[in-house]
Amino acid sequence: MSLPIDKLAVRSPDFDTLTRIPEEFSADGGNRVPRVVFDGVPEGTVELAVIVHDPDAPLAQGFTHWVVYGIAADATELDVDADGIRQGPNTAGVTSYYGPQPPAGHGEHHYYFWVFALSRPVEGTPSREEFLDEYADAIIEQARTVGLFSR
Repeated sequence: MSLPIDKLAVRSPDFDTLTRIPEEFSADGGNRVPRVVFDGVPEGTVELAVIVHDPDAPLAQGFTHWVVYGIAADATELDVDADGIRQGPNTAGVTSYYGPQPPAGHGEHHYYFWVFALSRPVEGTPSREEFLDEYADAIIEQARTVGLFSR
């Protein structure tokens, strides 16, 4: 089985991969939304999706911090105010960005910022788990960057 990775890339100008996410982007520090940029979107992409997930959270499925659908295939940066953008529910039950807030003393958590290039549009606003179940066959390519945070 081949993995859907090639040229698609995602990064944030607000932190480097495998470095600490600045406090202002955490739930306790202002909950500002970090910038998310992409390039290398593969041919055939109909739309992009972004999911921010913390697998280190002490929950069976980890903690999903952000779910975004409807990103235009030619977008180079995530703009939540752009036409067609829809935010799905995160683990906190809200449809917006929820910054890092791991339990105090729980150690360093990894925040995966995933971008998915999709061959068909996402309908509605599925949760992370629903998206992965229902759209796995539509993922042309995926990429991620990882930020770190602890309290």
